[in-house]
Amino acid sequence: MASLNFFTANSLRSPEFSIGAGNFRNHIVYFPSKRPNTIAFAANLRESSLEKPEIELEFIGPTPGNDGSYRVEKAKAISGEKLLRNIMLDNKIELYATYGKVMNCGGGGSCGTCIVEIIDGKDLLNERTNTEIRYLKKKPESWRLACQTIVGNKENSGKVTVQRIPQWKK
Repeated sequence: MASLNFFTANSLRSPEFSIGAGNFRNHIVYFPSKRPNTIAFAANLRESSLEKPEIELEFIGPTPGNDGSYRVEKAKAISGEKLLRNIMLDNKIELYATYGKVMNCGGGGSCGTCIVEIIDGKDLLNERTNTEIRYLKKKPESWRLACQTIVGNKENSGKVTVQRIPQWKK
């Protein structure tokens, strides 16, 4: 266990301090106290009040494999801190089809190559943005643009299941 020592500062205001007639000077004199205060820090501080809520994510591949099963990849993210697109890219989870790898807008919400379907956990995501409403107006409500979707709201935790939409369905 490490400890940190510091002195408390007692402040005394000098008699020249006045607020009248435009004189806003504030002279403060500091005197360290004679007795040090000690705060102890644990090496692994794991209090529940300091832990941030996490969202578990499952990413289902867009097409089944030879055996008929879909590839599933998992990731975790701190609630409310990242876009779905960034989580996928950071965890090397394939987001873009061939065309999207070359022609994506880099997260601006103008190309539609990052469309995903939210299978489960829609309530753990932000509402559709104006960009999504405009771009996905004729698409199912479960479809989202990964570059516009914030995972969590800094207070909630849970599980979100995402499936990348096959290119031929877009």
